[in-house]
Amino acid sequence: MSTRLLKIGLPAAILVAGFLVTVPASFGKVEYSKKEGKNCAFCHVAAGKKELNDVGKCYAEHDHSLTACAPKS
Repeated sequence: MSTRLLKIGLPAAILVAGFLVTVPASFGKVEYSKKEGKNCAFCHVAAGKKELNDVGKCYAEHDHSLTACAPKS
């Protein structure tokens, strides 16, 4: 039984661990951050959160462009 567990369980565990490492924890797209030169919290209420702040909502509504979306001071 333990040999069978090693043959099936070990590769399965390695596969699952590989998926967990490669899946980003963020909801934002890295492309947007690179394109605009801003960090995630510029458009999101906090880094790693899906909820958008006012700038993020404007960005989404204006075809992913910050030209019309000046952050409030």
